[in-house]
Amino acid sequence: MSKLVDARGLACPQPVIQTKKALETDDRVVVIVDNPVALENVSRLAKSLGCELDVENKADGTYITIVSVEKETNKAVGAKNLSCKLGDADTAQKSGPVVVTIQQDRMGRGDDELGYVLIKSFIHTLGEISPAPDIIILFNTGVKLSVRGSDVIEDLKNLQEKGIQILVCGTCLNFFGLTDQLEAGIISNMYDISDTLLSAGKIVTV
Repeated sequence: MSKLVDARGLACPQPVIQTKKALETDDRVVVIVDNPVALENVSRLAKSLGCELDVENKADGTYITIVSVEKETNKAVGAKNLSCKLGDADTAQKSGPVVVTIQQDRMGRGDDELGYVLIKSFIHTLGEISPAPDIIILFNTGVKLSVRGSDVIEDLKNLQEKGIQILVCGTCLNFFGLTDQLEAGIISNMYDISDTLLSAGKIVTV
């Protein structure tokens, strides 16, 4: 029996996140989407994982049937706990922590309103994906995401609860007069930030 994921009305990247979670536990997943972007993203995820998929347009949405080929094949010969290609990243050897640096309270250049929507979505997604980063560094206007009134405070606190360390540039907080408003992360300094970056196995800059 197929597991149903109703992704209609969900903002990006939730359709992909919900689909990936379903594929971690089920061999066959049916995802319902209601827009071309979600269709493309979910389909690309399935293909990247080596799954087979079938797309059917219906009156109430587009139905994407995803089948984990390896799971179905190995089930016939008694193998267990296999999925498309899920878990490959978890087994990769790392020479150091994965560090995400967030330089501003918006993502990308161009429209500021859109950039703020994107950075909120990015931070929320960090709490949903696997493997998650080990450390997040906030500096320049990125520190504004960690203070009172920020729309991503709960997401940042959730990341902390999952064991992700959040370093917030103390010089930047002081520059913007926000030191006493910090609500997520710990106040750090350039020595700690530099040491973290230089010892990182991978650095992702936003």
